[in-house]
Amino acid sequence: MFNAKISKNFTDAETRGPRRVIDELRSIQHEFGYLPADRLHDLAAKIQVPLSQIHAVASFYPHFHLTPPAQAEVRVCADMACHLRGGTDLKRGLEQAFSGGGPEKVALRNVSCLGRCDQAPALSINDRIYSSLDEHRATALVRDVLSGRPLPEEKQDQRRAPVLSDPYSGTPKYSLVRQFVEAPDWNTVITTLKAAGLRGMGGAGFPTGSKWEIVRNAPGKERYIVCNADESEPGTIKDRFIMENVPYLLIEGMIMAGLVTGARRGILYIRHEYERPREILQEEIDRCYREELLGARVLGTNLGFDLEIFVSPGGYICGEESALLEAIEGKRAEPRNKPPFPGTNGLWNQPTAINNVETFTFATVILARGAEWFKEQGTNGAFGMKFVGISGDVNRPGVYEVPMGTKYSDLIYDYAGGILDGRKLLAYAPSGPSSGYLPASMADLPLDWNAVAQAGSMVGSGAIVVCAEGRCMLDMALNAVRFYRNESCGKCVPCRVGSQKLVEMLSSWTEGRSSSTDLQLLDELTHALKMTSICGLGQVVPVPIASVLKHFREVVDEHLTHRRCTAGVCFPRGTA
Repeated sequence: MFNAKISKNFTDAETRGPRRVIDELRSIQHEFGYLPADRLHDLAAKIQVPLSQIHAVASFYPHFHLTPPAQAEVRVCADMACHLRGGTDLKRGLEQAFSGGGPEKVALRNVSCLGRCDQAPALSINDRIYSSLDEHRATALVRDVLSGRPLPEEKQDQRRAPVLSDPYSGTPKYSLVRQFVEAPDWNTVITTLKAAGLRGMGGAGFPTGSKWEIVRNAPGKERYIVCNADESEPGTIKDRFIMENVPYLLIEGMIMAGLVTGARRGILYIRHEYERPREILQEEIDRCYREELLGARVLGTNLGFDLEIFVSPGGYICGEESALLEAIEGKRAEPRNKPPFPGTNGLWNQPTAINNVETFTFATVILARGAEWFKEQGTNGAFGMKFVGISGDVNRPGVYEVPMGTKYSDLIYDYAGGILDGRKLLAYAPSGPSSGYLPASMADLPLDWNAVAQAGSMVGSGAIVVCAEGRCMLDMALNAVRFYRNESCGKCVPCRVGSQKLVEMLSSWTEGRSSSTDLQLLDELTHALKMTSICGLGQVVPVPIASVLKHFREVVDEHLTHRRCTAGVCFPRGTA
């Protein structure tokens, strides 16, 4: 059962009541395979939480089942990299193979990104993820389940990859914590992070030193450190790589954030699909407790910091920082209105520093190596380093640690080995669907916050998804918008209704149906979504199609005017 280990130093108020709901629901589902109605009634009485509240939470998250699941629950990833690497054909083949089995036998559906973009296509069978599959292998796995045979473990490469910026290569780790407890100097730590120019690496880019300073100076009886390891936007795989290979850099970054801000409690929020990273991190946390690097008295001093892992019940919206806090508190992961911001009113309404995995990791690197060292790592006028994930139509998809300022063309051709099958580059997304698509003519842009922003896109989390010549960019825009539609939490009307309307509109374009008023309606929807959505998800829904209209207008015109898809992807028979 996930989250079975909770530090004894966490207060009763934090581990009972609403927060306890998710742990109890996990326990029930682990026992029965779903959440029987009578057990939910019993749970409501047991923890004295209204049944309506328990049902609201259970029905919100995709990894809870209110009815018995099929014998084989098969979910095929349909987003960006998997879409490019055969996910749609894989699902179609499985549908043909098991069309007569009945819904109680095989339930086959799409699923949002499984975090295996470098190993596409991916699917899950009864919550176990497999990647780099072909139709034959996937069919065999499903037949194993139907025959009562146990599913095999997914093969994992247990070797750890070297990380160039790791300051502890061959040396004892956690030197920063040891030095800080001997001579606490929070001001120097914050000054160093500011001097290095470290931004939040999850996409927002807020200065890390300033965030920690805000939390330290904010009034409140408690403070919290939260790591957002819920990377679930298509193409985003870098945090998984960091957690698997240098977990100690992440953990030390969180400990230092706690010691510097005065927070005594930390929560590492990790996505449900990251079972192996969770195990690696838990082993590292256990080691830190044994060595007194975590606990009520860190290294025998009066300084304390406790850390636990919280596994997400699922949903892309949990990557939004305030929705993530709601989930930790045992509620539906619906974004909060801002202001106030988490720095002053975060977890349990207390000051909270939320950063992602890469940010905490580079905080450790900077504090160990110095601000100047970090700044000197850049090229082409930029400074610092970045982990990027490259997926889609490339020969060597994966995660790469690169200097900021590196040209995207170098990332695609030198690091990722160029385009599959010797084709030409058509387009690339600098940061998954939220960045939109840029054309091949802009491939020499540097990996630089300002340069990419001036080009009308963003560096974001560094989730680079590559499209080769022969792809339909309208189809790719629809794929991205559909992802946001599927993952909208539904709290605000503009996002819930607007995303559905955009999917319907783009679908009609790919099917040869359009109206003369569509483009005007698209403009109106775009304005409404950007101005009135509560969180960033709703605000970026129109970005993919806006970028295609800007850079690939001829593709859209071919569909709307001539009912022709030159890539042979759209319309019932590929071309009209």
